[in-house]
Amino acid sequence: MSKLHLDSICRQVIELTHEVGHFIMSEQRKFSDSDIQKKGYNDLVTYVDKSSELALIEGLSKILPGSGILAEESGETEKQEYTWIIDPLDGTTNFIHKLPCFAISIALVKDNEPLLGVVNELNLKECFHAIKDEGAKVNGKPIIVSAQDKLENSLIATGFPYNDFKLQDNYMGLFKYLMTCTQGMRRIGSASVDLAYVACGRFEAFYEYGLKPWDVAAGALIVKEAGGQLAEFNGGDNYIFGKTIIGTNGLIHKEFLKVVGVYFNSLTT
Repeated sequence: MSKLHLDSICRQVIELTHEVGHFIMSEQRKFSDSDIQKKGYNDLVTYVDKSSELALIEGLSKILPGSGILAEESGETEKQEYTWIIDPLDGTTNFIHKLPCFAISIALVKDNEPLLGVVNELNLKECFHAIKDEGAKVNGKPIIVSAQDKLENSLIATGFPYNDFKLQDNYMGLFKYLMTCTQGMRRIGSASVDLAYVACGRFEAFYEYGLKPWDVAAGALIVKEAGGQLAEFNGGDNYIFGKTIIGTNGLIHKEFLKVVGVYFNSLTT
């Protein structure tokens, strides 16, 4: 697939996220508690997630016929050379509570390697995107990671485990350390947006465990193309499918990874 083709595909994907995003925002005004369903403990879904995903799948299948799908609500289709990884509404709990941070996240991968990623945060109308080896942008303007090179001067983002508490003690130990040894901690509630904010320099680092590919695939490419670095908690590179992820500006990467290793040493041996 040529770069020119990827450019064209990316433009179409961005337009599709705008169209589906308009539906999501319009439905939020009509939304009520009776529309909420539970997939599991603290794992919520709505008709808006499901309808948005169906619209995205239909649109992406037209953009790239014959492609595979890995989506939060629909699962995975038969393996294909190219696969779309889709989160139709990353930040469903925020959406339900009318908190202004949630996004559509879409990545196109080949052999599990992202070729393009789009994260469209709908409240601030910021559409982040990246194409492999072509850099990262927001609303068409280039972005780069922060130039901060010390963890003590960094702002760190994370996500709270909501149904997987096996590593809760490790997590709280790391959280406590970072609270006292950085400029602060933030928990926005949308991993794709957290990664996009690392890419544009608002955060120096983001970390979380228990995530799925649709949470991170697009945002991870955006971080990488903006000049950042990514890893699993144990330093490995299977951060899209491995359920733990660290995304940094690169300059604090070694220091941050070392700190994470202290509290999650069982994952680094």
